[in-house]
Amino acid sequence: MSARPHDGGFFARRRACVTGLATLALGGALPAAFAQQASTTFPTRVVRIIPFGTAGGPIDVIARVYADKLQQRWGQSVIVEPKPGASGIIASDAVAKAPPDGHTVLFTLPLTHINNAILQPKLPYDPVKDFEPISQLASGGPMLVARADAPYSNLKEFVAYAKAHPGLTYGTWGNGSQAHLMGELLKRQSGISLTHVAYKSESGAHTDMIGGVLDFAWANPSTARAQSQAGKMKVIGIAGSRRVSTLPNVPTFAEQGFAGFDLDSWIGVYAPAKTPPAVIEQWNQALREITRMPEVQSRLVAFGFEPLGNSPAQFRASYQADFPRVAELIKAAGVTAE
Repeated sequence: MSARPHDGGFFARRRACVTGLATLALGGALPAAFAQQASTTFPTRVVRIIPFGTAGGPIDVIARVYADKLQQRWGQSVIVEPKPGASGIIASDAVAKAPPDGHTVLFTLPLTHINNAILQPKLPYDPVKDFEPISQLASGGPMLVARADAPYSNLKEFVAYAKAHPGLTYGTWGNGSQAHLMGELLKRQSGISLTHVAYKSESGAHTDMIGGVLDFAWANPSTARAQSQAGKMKVIGIAGSRRVSTLPNVPTFAEQGFAGFDLDSWIGVYAPAKTPPAVIEQWNQALREITRMPEVQSRLVAFGFEPLGNSPAQFRASYQADFPRVAELIKAAGVTAE
């Protein structure tokens, strides 16, 4: 398949979009008085956070941590409203079509705005034109996990076992997700035969793996730690740029001799396009201050994420840097839309 269904025109349009947003930020289209009014009157009603994934999933849990802090800060109800399914497309589309006033935002992963954009050119939303980036809250990588009684404990043993038992099945939380990319890249680089099974949630894949339906799966560090401590699974390695503090003895893929598995995932917050810059700034300031709170950082770290809390411009730059790298990975891994 083509690794970049978005041709050069896509990137040109994206650059034009960034330029247009910069013009707006300078006040070319929004009167200063209106911007000031927006910053002093927001929020005026219930704020909705729509998280990637299912209720009880990692992003949902993290969104609720932020919702509680935002509610205390703003004195206004902040609710978390999951809209699972279709690899995050349903949730993203709901935010893209929401009124651009800051009262509805998306907490999501790269899957919805990078991976899906590459794999599915007919998305109901445009990941650049239909959203305003607010902040990346944190970053981290997925972990390869297996049942506790699996006859391998590291990547080299896993690859040897997979070569002797072709056709092993593994589960992730979505087609084209970072975990899916890492699984397919591992298959290509190691010359092993694996079959991917996409689930609506991480927990569904883990239930089937522990029950013997799947051979192995991918997990966020929080789940991996809890399930390994419960004696239900073992952690083989982390496909990220660094070890995580909650599982310090689990080596990265690179440390085990497997290079190229260092593309971290992230948690990003988006508002609908044309949300007033003053409201975006109010959101960004609130999120960055909340991210610096020790109790919030401890929750992010527990899920295996490194706290970030950057600016809209930094978020946009990170997105632009990640897009071609993910496209290259998708091509190398041979991932296609299902």
